[in-house]
Amino acid sequence: MTSIGSIFFKTKPQDLENRTVGRQLQAVPIAMVISLIFFGGIGWGLAYLQLQQGEINQLKAEKNRTRIVPKPPIRGIILDRKGKILATNRLSYSAYLWPKAQKQENWSTNRHIIAHILEIDPEDLQKRVEAAGYNYPSLIPIARNLTPTQITALEEYHSQLKWVEIDVGKVREYPQGKLAAHIIGYTGELNQTELTQKKSQGYRLGDVMGKMGVEYAYEKELRGEWGGLKLGVDGAGRIVSLLGENPAQVGQDITLTIDANVQQAAEKALGTRRGAIVAMNPNNGAVLAMASYPSFDPNIFSSPITNEIWQEFQSQGNPFLNMALRGFPPASTFKIVTVAAGMESGKYPPNTILGTYPYLNVGGTRFGEWNKSGFGPMGYVSALAWSSNTFHGQIGRGVGGKTLIKWARLFGFGRPTGIELKQESSGLIADDAWKRRNFNNWGWTVGDTVNMSIGQGFTTATPLQVAVMFSAIANNGYRVHPHLSQAISQEKQNQKVSLNLKPTTLTTIKQGLRAVVNGGTGTKLNSPHIPPGAGKSGTAEAPPGKAHAWFGAYAPFDKPEIVVVAFAEHSGGGGGSVAAPLARQVMEAYFKNK
Repeated sequence: MTSIGSIFFKTKPQDLENRTVGRQLQAVPIAMVISLIFFGGIGWGLAYLQLQQGEINQLKAEKNRTRIVPKPPIRGIILDRKGKILATNRLSYSAYLWPKAQKQENWSTNRHIIAHILEIDPEDLQKRVEAAGYNYPSLIPIARNLTPTQITALEEYHSQLKWVEIDVGKVREYPQGKLAAHIIGYTGELNQTELTQKKSQGYRLGDVMGKMGVEYAYEKELRGEWGGLKLGVDGAGRIVSLLGENPAQVGQDITLTIDANVQQAAEKALGTRRGAIVAMNPNNGAVLAMASYPSFDPNIFSSPITNEIWQEFQSQGNPFLNMALRGFPPASTFKIVTVAAGMESGKYPPNTILGTYPYLNVGGTRFGEWNKSGFGPMGYVSALAWSSNTFHGQIGRGVGGKTLIKWARLFGFGRPTGIELKQESSGLIADDAWKRRNFNNWGWTVGDTVNMSIGQGFTTATPLQVAVMFSAIANNGYRVHPHLSQAISQEKQNQKVSLNLKPTTLTTIKQGLRAVVNGGTGTKLNSPHIPPGAGKSGTAEAPPGKAHAWFGAYAPFDKPEIVVVAFAEHSGGGGGSVAAPLARQVMEAYFKNK
């Protein structure tokens, strides 16, 4: 039997070359196989694109003919207690850049053209674009508050700068200018650190947020929510239709406890004197005014801050510092705490009479009387009226440091009041442990107690804390929570803390504060335009500079509705002569409006 192999090998090479029919028949199945593979691949690819990738490709195609233009949130407005607008929004033209711009071959040239028109640093523009990245899902904001000249220039370069968009948006505006700047604060664009921290909360590149004051404290309420426009574009990228809109959401409006008229009076009274004035409702802690000098115009921050502008700000002596929230020696205003501690301790009842002298000798240190001679025998009322240092020094020495410190803290000193503003200082009520930590284990002395009893030494308090102290006397013994939002006034009123002062203690202190104004060191508070009031002066030694001047007051005496504390830093002069007239001007404005 002949095998197939033998037949194959018996065939001559020339015979194979001469065969034609067999070879043609072999080509047919080969071609069919190739065709099946080719067209099958095409079919499978089409099926994959249609069935598996259809939705993705549809989105890509749609993306090529649509643009999503984000619309930033619209901040809520800020009003005073009577509805006067303190912070609002105005229309402004802004410039945006599509992320694809950075991949264009002429980007380096265009970047410098854009930077020149918008008056920004080309390198800053490059950093902003790089931070967003090529795949950033929306427009990159590059400039706000465009001038007509800038808008015209961008339009003239439109064919070359086709990736630049101009849109109308909102920027923050403060129609009252500097008024209440330290309370309202300002907004500004997020820096890279802030953006990283807040990205999960919906913040985006170029977003603005509150940086200070109420704008910062109530950022969540004021902010609003992002919206956007879905636009149809042609092959050249020109907008041809509006396909949809998700309107940006407006933030919540905030009504403050501030009275713009009283605030204006406080700032006018302070003038160019470095210091602060606080006006407050003593019954619920609602702040009516809080003036601080030096100050600033928050409208400056609606545009980019140049280095020149920033340097000018700094040359004004830190105008962003709220003096009402910084600690200073409270001087004789603190004597209210001293007399409360004396009577509440039981050691020095309301009918106490003590001799007063040119000075008190404590451990070899002389604590002098301010008139250098003493006033003779005095009780609480006359000692407050004339602010005797030796009287109150004896009370402090008698009750001891621990008792005096306890009552200082009960009145709210040594800790923040809890007002919404983030700059607040705690002030300082030192004790033995504090002194040992800071003075090489040197403990508390009787001299420290005497110094504290007259509001000097280590003791510091903010004007706002001093206003809380005066309020506690005016409202019959409750420590209030200062606040700025009208919406929480009732809530804060219900959170008042009772000091549990005896009625005789309250009556004696009130009589003393009335005597201050009626014939003592605070007669300059008197005015035919305000009802009878009560108050206390203070003059704090502050070497090597001039003395600080204080005056705190409330009115009407029989049913108080306003407390005013005026503070002038390094003003020289006494609190009764320098600070009392400032408090009077604020009270005149308050009662005139009523």
